[in-house]
This record gives sequence, structure tokens and C-alpha cells, in this order.
Amino acid sequence: MSTLSSGSLSSPQEIVEAALSAATTDGTIVIVTDRSEANLRWASSSLTTNGEMGSRSVTVISTVGVGGGTAAGVVGASIADVADVRALVEAAEASARGSETAADAVPLITPGEAGSGSDFSLAPEPTSIGALAGLAHDLGEVFAASGPARQHFGFAEQIVDTTYLGSSTGLRLRHVQPTGRLEMNAKNADWSSSAYLGFSVRDPSEADALAADAQLAQRLGWAERSIDLPAGRYEAILPPTCLADLLIYATWEAEAKSTDEGRSAYSRKGGGARIGDRFAALPLDLYSDSAHAGIQSAPFAVVTASTSSASVFDNGLPLGRQDILRGGELVSLAGSRAYAATAAAAGSGTPVHASGDNLVFEQPGAIGSLDDLVASTERGLLLATMWYIRVVDPQTLLLTGLTRDGIYLVEGGEVQGAVNNFRWNESPLDVLGRITEVGASERCYPREWGDYFTRAVVPPVRVADYNMSSVSQAR
Repeated sequence: MSTLSSGSLSSPQEIVEAALSAATTDGTIVIVTDRSEANLRWASSSLTTNGEMGSRSVTVISTVGVGGGTAAGVVGASIADVADVRALVEAAEASARGSETAADAVPLITPGEAGSGSDFSLAPEPTSIGALAGLAHDLGEVFAASGPARQHFGFAEQIVDTTYLGSSTGLRLRHVQPTGRLEMNAKNADWSSSAYLGFSVRDPSEADALAADAQLAQRLGWAERSIDLPAGRYEAILPPTCLADLLIYATWEAEAKSTDEGRSAYSRKGGGARIGDRFAALPLDLYSDSAHAGIQSAPFAVVTASTSSASVFDNGLPLGRQDILRGGELVSLAGSRAYAATAAAAGSGTPVHASGDNLVFEQPGAIGSLDDLVASTERGLLLATMWYIRVVDPQTLLLTGLTRDGIYLVEGGEVQGAVNNFRWNESPLDVLGRITEVGASERCYPREWGDYFTRAVVPPVRVADYNMSSVSQAR
């Protein structure tokens, strides 16, 4: 083991270099992420709490030759000094030596394979409560303008993750990922009606609380008339947030390995993947793209644990556009470099792409807004958000969930009132085939998965025969 000086490690770069210097196995990857976050909360039209936090996570991945192959050991911890670094590296190496050969083992990414370098030498980028000052001011105006007619509740946060990735091959990469959200809930005076809006932002200055309040007031106005409807199949207008929640499941399911093994809704009867099959009647594209405006994500793979669709051996792999559906047809599925090589050797014909960290769904050239879809609706239901979504049948990707915070009857191009909530049962893959009209894609906040997945660009859509399977008493 190399000799290290004692003492604290103040920068992520020092941690990366110290860990790599301490390593003794065939290959080592070190991932350090510095997180800076600030948040605001409010209830009953009054700011309640705010805070700033900082944290640092460190992951060491050690690889070693065992049994004619390569094994990997992965250990994560908090690091304070050089002794902690040594302990972390030793633990990762011990884990690797005690592990079986990894099925996803491939040579680690080299600087040449990673392409152009990044600003590895720069310090982490922070945020602070000051980043939310403008939003706090606007919320004050919202609270004053709302008066007793409606009460506001909500949460806003800004997180900035600065990730450093170094490896024994010489890789040195850095990425800064801002992630922000604004969630606003409004209730009428007697709390009999509720409306909600969520927004995904890269910078808090993009949040428009005043415009959101106007939308919330409009929805509470719609709810002044209550309409009871039975369960059944209805034409439904899904705003981007609802469709994003469904498509996240469709994206997570799009794994090459499980599909080739017949365990996925994308599996073909008799074996293999349904590559080339049409899932959407319209020419719709579903993909990830690290460079997509407004939802930019890391342009290289950052993997702290191997899964069926991602591998720790692929850390640093360049990520561009990764297509799942193109023109409504299935074109590729997510997998590691190792599985892509296995699939090619087996002649399965399944194209494999790397997993991305955002989601884009669009019909190229589509125009129109959610309001436009409402205006052209003869009779249908306008949803606001969904929640408590669960998988019922993995083989068909049948999901169930509830409507929440507003569902409205539209007749003759106008909202007539709020209807009772429903439990629904649908597969997002079936929904794709029943989309009859698509608006322009826009950045949105997937409410069900907002704590884990916020980077989505999705359009409002019209769906035929959406299955509202039962009436719900949820409010």
C-alpha cells in the first residue's frame, strides 16, 4: 500500500486521489458527491421553516481477478481523514476478494473512451437559502392576495450535487447537477376542495408562484360545482405530470436482460424482445438525452451499485441520446456493456443502450397546450395528478393508482365541475396505443416519483377509454 500523509481531506479531489493511492487491487473507481441543499416550507399561508444542509458521500469500487474472472467490491461511507480513506479502500478490496466472478465485468473505461475531460479541478458548487429569496417574496404576495378564500401549503427546494469520478485508468470527471422543485397545494376556505401543482426547475428563479396561484384559484373555482360519476372507461386528458408518472414505469421496465429472459412486458412470446413492434399508434419518441435543454443530466455514467440495467464497471461511459421508442416502435433496451456483448454473441438481436438519468417523450412537431386539448374535448375527464401507483402485473406492466387533488368533467370544450376521485387500472404500454392527440412537450414534475426522478419533458395527451375501475373515497 502506498504511504499517505495523515490529516483531514478537505476537497473531493483529495479524497479521490488518496483512495486511488491507497488501492492495491487490479482496478479502482472512486465516486465523491458533495451535496448542497436549501428548502422552504409553508402551511396555512405562512412560511414555517427553512434550512440549509450539506453532505458528502464517498463510494469506492474495487475490482480483482478471481476464479478466472473479475469480481467487484463496492463500499460507501462518510470520510473525514486519511485513515477513513484507507479503511474504505480496504473494505472494498476485501469485499471484492470475497465475491464471486461478476457477470457484468468488463475493462474499466479509459480517458480515451470517456472522450473530452471535465473541470475536475474545480470546487463543488453550493446553493443557499438565498437562492429561494425571490420565491419567498412571491409567496408572500400570493398569501396576501389569497386572503381567506384559499390557504396555501407547500415545499420548495434546491439541491446541487457536484460529483467527482476518478479511476485507476486515469479517468477524472466532474459533473454539477442542479435539481429543484416547487410544490404548491391550495385549499378553499372550508377545506372541501384541494388543488395541487408541481414544477421541476434547475434554478429557483424559474419558479413562478404567482402564475401557479392563478392556476390553483382556477381549479378551486372549477370545484365549486361537484359532480358524481360512476366507474367506467372515459376519454381522459392527462397533463404532463400524470403521463410522466406512467412513463417512468415504462422506462424502468425497458431492460434488455429481463426482457430477453421473458420476464418483461417488452418480451415476445416464444422468447426475445419485441424490437420493431409498434407500441404507440402515433409517431411518438421515448428516450433519455443527457444534453436535453432544461433537464440536462450527467453526460457520463455514475453507478454506485450494479443492477440488471447498469454496471459499476461502466462508470465514466459517455451518455448521449438513448432511444427506447422511435416513431412509436421499440428500438432498444437498457443494459450494461457486458450484457450488450453477451446479447450480440448470443445473436439475440436486442439492441442495448446505457441507462440515462432523464426522460423525454414527444411527437416531433406537435403543438398545443393542455388548455387546447380541453377546448377541443366534447366530453372527457381532465386529471390533475395521480398517487399511490403500484404494479399489479409485471408481465403486462398493469398499474393501479388513484386520482388526487382534482379531477374534472369537460363538456363542450369547457370544464363543468369537479368529479369524485377514482381508482384506475392501466398499463402505460396500453395507454401508449390509445393516445389520440398530443400537445407540445414541456418540462414537468412527476409527482409520484418526485423524490427520485424529476427530470422529464412530456406533453399533455388525450387518451381514449381510460379505465377508471372504481370510485374512490379519497379526497
